[in-house]
Amino acid sequence: MSTGLFAPISAPIASSDLLSTDHVGARFRIAMVVPPYFDVPPKAYGGVEAVVADLVDSLVARGHDVTLLGAGEPGTKAKFVPVWEQAMPHRLGEPFPEVVHALKVRRAIERIAATSGVDLVHDHTFAGPLNAPAYLGLGLPTVVTVHGPVDDDDCYRYYSELGKDVSLVAISDRQRELAPDLNWVGRVHNALHVDQWPFQVEKGDYALFLGRFTKTKGPHLALKAAHAAGIPLVLAGKCSEAPELAYFEKEVRPLLTERDHVFGLADAAAKRKLLAGARCLLFPIDWEEPFGMVMIEAMVCGTPVVALRGGAVPEVVVDGVTGRICDDPAELPAAIAEVRDLDPAACRAHVEANFGAGTLGRGYEQVYHQILRSRRLARAAQLLGETVPVRIPV
Repeated sequence: MSTGLFAPISAPIASSDLLSTDHVGARFRIAMVVPPYFDVPPKAYGGVEAVVADLVDSLVARGHDVTLLGAGEPGTKAKFVPVWEQAMPHRLGEPFPEVVHALKVRRAIERIAATSGVDLVHDHTFAGPLNAPAYLGLGLPTVVTVHGPVDDDDCYRYYSELGKDVSLVAISDRQRELAPDLNWVGRVHNALHVDQWPFQVEKGDYALFLGRFTKTKGPHLALKAAHAAGIPLVLAGKCSEAPELAYFEKEVRPLLTERDHVFGLADAAAKRKLLAGARCLLFPIDWEEPFGMVMIEAMVCGTPVVALRGGAVPEVVVDGVTGRICDDPAELPAAIAEVRDLDPAACRAHVEANFGAGTLGRGYEQVYHQILRSRRLARAAQLLGETVPVRIPV
């Protein structure tokens, strides 16, 4: 019988098991989930896949054990589990592959957890976070990078309903500001491996549009601006889905002149060549762009960005140093002329300092530390609360 004020602990609990929350130098076992539509890294289109490729390579270089679950061929330093034999770019936008992919991934992660073990799941898909409750049953937290918009009603409701089952990571401060009540745990800007991109001082006599052919991306505005500035425009990007094709025929084709060139979808090598040689990248968006990878891809090649203010643009471009940020499409032609005098080396230096792949790995490592630390503290509080009842002195 105890004669003190507190009852004895029913079983010994090592403080190192419960209260040691410093994961610095820890080796995490991460299940990294990507969509089933493109290889990682992508051969052409695939912004999410490009970011994930750099992320997993950075994490592996930092000593973590990363298993990448996706489709297609292996292309990173991570262990690769193809839940589909081939990537399915032709089915992008269909709900069926997304949902079946989530089911296949869940089964694969259950097998991995039962064999080699997993510390957390990091999901980059849309339907995948619906697996989070099942993963919690295995003791696994789910981290979700939100690569798309959160400001439209449908997306907001989706992430809101996920609640605290998932820990959300924003890719820009602006994205987080648009839905501050979601379960955000941090912000990590997208990044790239600087040494994998060419640097070119001498530029060609063309402006470049590189992106999906949609009204929100603004290729029609890019054409009007380039024509007003007296410079040819090269248009490269994805135009394969029915809405993209319809938009191209209605809004883009009527504006094309004999000086313009529709390049089509550029693979990795062609994209680098186009970006390095352009006088500027035109980024006349008409929506809250969550990040905009093509902006840092242009700047790392020494090519300034001429953009409309929106989304993360002010976080990525330094106005007057690495490009020009305009508030109205009418300002774009003058901006195209102004960026001719900007220093290409300053553009690349800005990416090296702020958007190098090392920042990507460090940023997510801190997120993992935070989440696992919180779980360990919660477990400590729960166990201590259950086994160390307080006796009130009389």
